[in-house]
Amino acid sequence: MTQQRKMMLEELQRRNYSQRTAESYLRAMQGFAQHFHRAPDQLTQEHIREYQTYLFREPKLSSSTVSQHVAALRFFYVKTLKRSYLPDEIPFPKQRRRLPIILSQQEVARLIDCAANPLHRAVLMTLYSTGIRRGELVKLKVSDIDAQRMVIHVYQGKGNRDREVQLSEKLLEELRSYWRWMRPKTYLFPGYKNYRRTDVPISAKAVWHACRQAAKRAGIEKKLSPHSLRHSYATHQLEAGADLASVQNLLGHADVRDTMIYLHLSKRHLQCAPNPLDALELAAPTFTRRAQRLMK
Repeated sequence: MTQQRKMMLEELQRRNYSQRTAESYLRAMQGFAQHFHRAPDQLTQEHIREYQTYLFREPKLSSSTVSQHVAALRFFYVKTLKRSYLPDEIPFPKQRRRLPIILSQQEVARLIDCAANPLHRAVLMTLYSTGIRRGELVKLKVSDIDAQRMVIHVYQGKGNRDREVQLSEKLLEELRSYWRWMRPKTYLFPGYKNYRRTDVPISAKAVWHACRQAAKRAGIEKKLSPHSLRHSYATHQLEAGADLASVQNLLGHADVRDTMIYLHLSKRHLQCAPNPLDALELAAPTFTRRAQRLMK
């Protein structure tokens, strides 16, 4: 490990950044240094600007991915090297705000029913029933299921925050059936090590494949990911009458603005006001003979 890498890691740990974030930042800085074949502390603002342009043009990374690289560069130069004058020289790219993909409740039911095996079925039901993130799901332990209080404990979620999410009766029944089939010990959803099922967390990639395989079997053509079930959970909660603050807490959002996007997707909120066209008194449509022929 180079001295600069060690310094950055120590600064990340001192500020209590998650291991996943630390690994992401270190990987981004490694790519930056390898691109110019020089140590990062020897590179200037011109190199940073050139690299940001390169990330969009050559690998053609998305704006959100480039933002992760920018965050790593900012941390290294401002927090680790104490160059406080640099933030304005390392701007975050403008990001497109796209609405997430939402499944209807009927599509969610088809997705779950088309799971390849009891493990995949339990994974999909847990994702949808709790709205937890994929990274939070893979770390769930058997001891996190609290059947007495009907909650699931989510420890060290995004931002290193703990929270509790609701445990539905239907999910509890499914998890009990799954437990009798899998007999997990520590981790609720065990993964593989050396090609053998063992007591380690399931990989995030395996969760993604479980979702994609079920979608293919169900004939769902939407571009789904495990996060789509989180989006669907939040939207369906709002449609069922849950208030925004409650959904924010269940999702583990630090900022309510992250939760407000689901208001744009909820049919209940989209239909809360009448459409102005429906209030107009319009004459019955009339068609010429030519228009009638074209309509046939």
